[in-house]
Amino acid sequence: MNPTYGAIAVALVAVATIAVGAFGLRISRTTSDFYVASRSVGPMLNASAIGGEYLSAASYLGAAGLILAFGADMLWYPVGWTAGYLVLLVLVAAPLRRSGAYTIPDFAEMRLESTNARQAATILVVLIGWLYLLPQFQGAGLTLRTVTGAPLWVGEVGVALVVLVNVLSGGMRSITFVQAFQYWLKLTALLIPVAFLLLAWRGDGAPAPSGDWILPLDGANDHELYRTYSLILATFLGTMGLPHVLVRFYTNPDGRAARRTTLLVLCMLGMFYILPAIYGVLGRVYASDLIDQGRTDAVVLELPARILGGVGGDLLGALLAAGAFAAFMSTSSGLAVSVAGVLSQYVLGHSGFGRRMRGIAGFRAATVVAVAVPLLLALAAQRLPVANSVALAFAVAASTLCPLLVLGIWWPRLTDAGAIAGLVIGGIASCVSVMMTIADSDRAGWAEALVGQPAAWTVPLGFVVMIAVSLATPQRVAPGVIRTMVRLHTPEQLELDRGSWHPERT
Repeated sequence: MNPTYGAIAVALVAVATIAVGAFGLRISRTTSDFYVASRSVGPMLNASAIGGEYLSAASYLGAAGLILAFGADMLWYPVGWTAGYLVLLVLVAAPLRRSGAYTIPDFAEMRLESTNARQAATILVVLIGWLYLLPQFQGAGLTLRTVTGAPLWVGEVGVALVVLVNVLSGGMRSITFVQAFQYWLKLTALLIPVAFLLLAWRGDGAPAPSGDWILPLDGANDHELYRTYSLILATFLGTMGLPHVLVRFYTNPDGRAARRTTLLVLCMLGMFYILPAIYGVLGRVYASDLIDQGRTDAVVLELPARILGGVGGDLLGALLAAGAFAAFMSTSSGLAVSVAGVLSQYVLGHSGFGRRMRGIAGFRAATVVAVAVPLLLALAAQRLPVANSVALAFAVAASTLCPLLVLGIWWPRLTDAGAIAGLVIGGIASCVSVMMTIADSDRAGWAEALVGQPAAWTVPLGFVVMIAVSLATPQRVAPGVIRTMVRLHTPEQLELDRGSWHPERT
């Protein structure tokens, strides 16, 4: 790829992102604008924004790279990432919006009437957000190095700076417009090149990849069936525990709008996820050497130059690089907003320093912390394939926040003791597995499979602990649980007394 074209494309995306964010700044005036865009975002705009932040480095680069390396088994990644929204639609979207909360810790405190439950949820939201931010920054470094030859740290720091500018300027209101713009940019950036690549592939006689590679569950890895089901569980259930996804439903006007938003998201993700699979298959035909080089995540960026060549290949490669940077910036922005919201409302808001920095000032201070910590980790950490890194974040979310939300919304007997025990046990089990995977200890057989894909045992563990401890502590059921259940499950059109709980505003 021509480095000049790539650098120009990346620069244009960064400038356009800041410009769109500046538009949001013009109408961001209140604390509610910064946290939840004053709960006034319509379904189409919100669905585009969710698509923008959800389609991360793992979706744009990682899914194609895994399909290139491992074949049909890896199609479960895009399938699971999409199907997770169906589970979210059925179980969580509307009740969560009706809760009136700003964040997941707000929901935990409202539902369980416990500040201790809020503390536990706060820690997990921050950990999951940082774990998810890590591969975004690393993917940005990989992309910039691929298109321009720059050192890895340049792309990581560049994305972090753009994210800081946008989030600091207008919070959720600003980021909503940025992410909606970036969804359509990413879709266009993948769609246009793939049309030319498919025409060239057909002109070559439509060569096919090797037969063994396309067979599912072919035994390429130990315990492949377990890995597949564990991955399905993590991606199906992990979506509802991702803080940057859930915070967007607080921006809808009501529960009905939240459901319509989720349906639109399913359609948008379905359109998008067809494309990485095509890039992965074409990569197996034209770029299989990337597997031996350990550079499978670069397949999307390198295919135009390999198949088409010339100026046309360079221009299409630059367009793909622009889309990749949009992926990193949109997801990182959503994560930064969700983590900053939690940090500013609870961590900073309950410290002596934080009490002197309330409202928008506190949010901005928390944003700097929310971005700086994962950036430093990205600069120092060992690199995993980006889709694998994101899958680990899904496993932690599915093992902790998913049981909290499902049981909190649908089971009145959940207690604060049960919720905290489940969050702690599920969090420890999944986080230890993540740390062991990142450390890349010498493991084989079942030990490697259980640690590398932990959701199949950590998710049931989280549910079982929450249920068992709650049944053992019936005296700790929240006194106002009946009123809370009415708030969560009755449509806004019904004129009922829903109580007057509001999240603490700092």
